[in-house]
Amino acid sequence: MVGLCNQVLGETALTQHKFGWLLGDPGTSGRQARLPVDAYWPGHRLVVEYRELQHDQAMPHFDKPHRMTVSGVHRGEQRALYDSRRDTEIPAHGLRLVVIRPADLDADGRGRLHRSEEADLAALRELLARGSDEAGGSDEAADSDAAGDEDRDSDEDRVADAFRTWLLSEGWTPVDPTDRWTDVEAVRGDDRLICEVKGRTSEEGIDADIAYGQLLRRMTNEAPCTRYALVVPSTSVKAAERVPAHVRRLLRIDVYAVTGDDTVHRLST
Repeated sequence: MVGLCNQVLGETALTQHKFGWLLGDPGTSGRQARLPVDAYWPGHRLVVEYRELQHDQAMPHFDKPHRMTVSGVHRGEQRALYDSRRDTEIPAHGLRLVVIRPADLDADGRGRLHRSEEADLAALRELLARGSDEAGGSDEAADSDAAGDEDRDSDEDRVADAFRTWLLSEGWTPVDPTDRWTDVEAVRGDDRLICEVKGRTSEEGIDADIAYGQLLRRMTNEAPCTRYALVVPSTSVKAAERVPAHVRRLLRIDVYAVTGDDTVHRLST
């Protein structure tokens, strides 16, 4: 699983990595052991935990219910306690956490992977692109316009998911947006990309105009390393291009088109 994630991310993970701030409960001597994480990609500031069935189901073989740990509970309860600690502490320290379970991949009912590389790679690309807490949303006006339009919402999700996957392949790391109305935000080194995403709609021109207005309101950072993006399905490219290229250059706005087969293209300026 870690090897496949390496392929998706283009970076080799640090496995069983230990952070100085992720600690177990103190033993009789007062010492606290560092808790390992399954895999850590520093360049993406990403941690992945692969949790087999014993993390979610009682299993006497793994839980050792008659043997107490330093936490004062048996091993199964301690595992749940430490999983919860990872879930809290890793995001609190500015890292993204993705939890993967056998059911997310091609596995049987006992959690044994079939090792179907193509299927597992596709699943991992989506999981790593979405992350643990997919933040985002649309602006108040867009929310109002989208009410009752489930088809458009669904296509907007498709476009956003395809774009997140493309960002990962290009070395970007999706992060929780600093503005709650931003659909997708990502960082790569010192660079930051703030994106507005639109799906297929019968009002392509109106939606594109709204999207540009939403991006303008988010231009609170004057740093040249911050850029903005409008991400649209390929059917909406003409509407997005109504704002001239030289204006988009001045505003640091890039336009990305997502095709029906989820290929991403950046429009030239």
